[in-house]
Amino acid sequence: MTSAVPWGVSVNRSTVSSPRTAASPPRARTRARCALTLAEREEISRGLANACSLRRIACLLGRAASTVSREVRRHGGRTHYRAAAADVRAWDRARRPKLCRLATEPRLCRLVAEKLADDWSPQQISGWLARTFPRDPRLHVSHETIYLSLFVQTRGVLKKALIAHLRRRRRMRRSKLASTAGQQRGRIIDAVSIRERPAEAEDRAVPGHWEGDLLSGARNSHIATLVERQSRFVLLARLPGKDTTRVVQALSQAIRALPAGLMVSLTWDRGHELAAHKTFTVATQVQVYFCDPQSPWQRGTNENTNGLLRQYFPHGTDLRRLIWTRSHGASTHVPARPWAMPRQLIDSRIHCCIDRLNSPCIPGRYAGREDRSEFQSC
Repeated sequence: MTSAVPWGVSVNRSTVSSPRTAASPPRARTRARCALTLAEREEISRGLANACSLRRIACLLGRAASTVSREVRRHGGRTHYRAAAADVRAWDRARRPKLCRLATEPRLCRLVAEKLADDWSPQQISGWLARTFPRDPRLHVSHETIYLSLFVQTRGVLKKALIAHLRRRRRMRRSKLASTAGQQRGRIIDAVSIRERPAEAEDRAVPGHWEGDLLSGARNSHIATLVERQSRFVLLARLPGKDTTRVVQALSQAIRALPAGLMVSLTWDRGHELAAHKTFTVATQVQVYFCDPQSPWQRGTNENTNGLLRQYFPHGTDLRRLIWTRSHGASTHVPARPWAMPRQLIDSRIHCCIDRLNSPCIPGRYAGREDRSEFQSC
């Protein structure tokens, strides 16, 4: 007859591992390189017998005073410390994997499961246990242990259904100390910083310096938005996909339709869709500069333009189904918003190439007040 298990408490039935075969013998355990040795523990024992301070003992061993202090406190204190017994206990405690506190204390596990079912947060449960049972450390548990027991179901402690009682509907728990520093993922090889962009691009003295980004829609659809910094002329390019190969191919086709010299540089964010920027530069002779990480304000003209375009391409729009209902010639005469720069600045250099901007490119436009009826869905 099996005993009843409280609701929310999971039973791990796979604690017995399968026997190893003769071809895979268990690896022999070794002591960690930084762990205290038996000889060092003997020195600690002699120092305590001679009434030496913990700091003096640590200095003689070449160890941190905190290391010696923890060692003595874990194994009986100054009066009951014994080197051989401490070494045996430390060797046993170093075994991995270890069962968590919730797995070794059924009462604690039951209390945590009950409070989780009452929509308590792990932080609240941890604080409540410390206040309610101040003299029983076996019933104390950190909130991180509760989170790990919920999200790592192989521990076999708390049932997965209790995750629904958490305030945040995350699928995994990430430590606040976790960092991607030093990792190669997400990096763009040989990216040229925006700080190396010519000074004429900063003060908008001459046309030819553009900013770009992607505008995303429903069903994994995207369009590229390119805006010229001086005149705010906007060019939209349809993209068959978000990967860098197809993005570079679509942008190259759109830019080659412009008059020579109209695009000198392109400033992009840190998105990986332009990771093949070297291929783009070779095909178009346009130098690409990248913003600093998490600094979209460095290409504020494009960010503002994307906000205006969202009036006509709201979130949830399938950008692959958009069609152009007016002729290319008429599309260049849409009334513009009152920018500080006159729209005639580069009209003389653009009007000759508008007729060449065909699919997959949408004709060039100014970020102005446009008739929403021009964009329709199939």
